[in-house]
Amino acid sequence: MAGATIKIFLTNGDARSLRVADISNWNGKALAAPRTELDALLKREELSKPGVYFLIGIDPESGKPAAYIGEAEVVSDRLKQHGSKEFWVQAIAFVSQGENLTKAHIKYLEGRIIEEAKSIKRFEVQNAQASGAKLPESDRADMEVFLERIKQLLPVLGCDVLVPVVQNKSVPAERILFCKIKGLTAKGMRSSQGFVVLKGSEASPDLRPSASNKYGTWIISLRDNLLNDGILLKEANKITFVQDCEFSSPSAAASIIHGGHANGLTAWKNSKGKTLKEIEES
Repeated sequence: MAGATIKIFLTNGDARSLRVADISNWNGKALAAPRTELDALLKREELSKPGVYFLIGIDPESGKPAAYIGEAEVVSDRLKQHGSKEFWVQAIAFVSQGENLTKAHIKYLEGRIIEEAKSIKRFEVQNAQASGAKLPESDRADMEVFLERIKQLLPVLGCDVLVPVVQNKSVPAERILFCKIKGLTAKGMRSSQGFVVLKGSEASPDLRPSASNKYGTWIISLRDNLLNDGILLKEANKITFVQDCEFSSPSAAASIIHGGHANGLTAWKNSKGKTLKEIEES
């Protein structure tokens, strides 16, 4: 993704309040606000235009990040209709600064965004299905550029729903680390938000005694959640990661793989046997 200059205007001087953002040489604009400032957001003239929007919050049943993704020819009118959705606490909208977004364009964008958000799986997407729309080839190309700008702005506005767990699929071999136990091998690497264990990694099916003490019950709980969510698959003699999975730290990742407390700085090693601790100290 190319470099970009992003400008953010804090309408109230508060980074957690209503914000307006754009990117140099782009004809779009983003507006974000907490639910407590929905009235002020709805009064913005920009939201009288066609666009796509995100409602961000926590699913009350699962406790996981959740998002509803929508489109509207008049974004402010549609946002007014979402009062019955209790989960969301933040709204982010993207509109064009010109008149070049049609109903077909925003339906196409909505469909692509829902498709990517569901494949990335960072958030529980509240939409039942994506509508999408067919566009001429040139229009599709324009909307893919618009989507790339949305992807650049969303994390800056506090939402990583479209940020892949592994952002660069062609990861240099020297960045890959290994965690081994009982003949099983897991692969992973540092990430911007902690540590990622890569798809296909193996973990011990057994739990260590340290997972049962008062400081280790989170390991059992987290493994159970990952199994229930289909991220881990329990087999006869191992547990397999069926997709990339991000953890808060190398130790959290190693503990799930070991089935008990583990020091990630020493459990993760490169292909030459150098520990993560030694790599980072050097």
